[in-house]
Amino acid sequence: MRLLIINALPKEHPAAEKAICCLTEKASECITFYTEDMRIMPCIGCNACWLKTPGICAVKDDYEQILKAYLQYDVTLFISDTALGFVDYKMKHVIDRILPMATMYTRIENGQTRHVPRYNKEFRFGLLYAGKGNQDYLSYWMSRFCLNFHGISLGAVSIEAWEEVCACIS
Repeated sequence: MRLLIINALPKEHPAAEKAICCLTEKASECITFYTEDMRIMPCIGCNACWLKTPGICAVKDDYEQILKAYLQYDVTLFISDTALGFVDYKMKHVIDRILPMATMYTRIENGQTRHVPRYNKEFRFGLLYAGKGNQDYLSYWMSRFCLNFHGISLGAVSIEAWEEVCACIS
């Protein structure tokens, strides 16, 4: 299994370091992006990734390498701090910028409107969070996020319980 880790916590965060080390050992191939070393701007809502340059974000920063990596790896694991029970702004920027993976076209699936995926890939996403996140809400949000991107949610788990995610990605 090829694993993509996007870590928005500091590199020295002890629980994140331990989780990344274990997860890297379990994966046949793993790459970790540390967002503290990257310039990632928020989505500006311009829709250029749908209309003007399909699949390519108009914001030029370090995010493009993450966007390409989503397609190359089997599982993506987000590691984030929390604020007000939800992922912090740094991870929100990362997740909002995944929009180029979908097209502007929609269709009805199981009574709900869904964007037509740009690529024939079933994404698998999981979230490890630090702080006082609301696990029920974060798990629900991850399931909705995955539904919107035609993927499978591995759920949201506190960073202290990272072993639970290890079992899900094998």
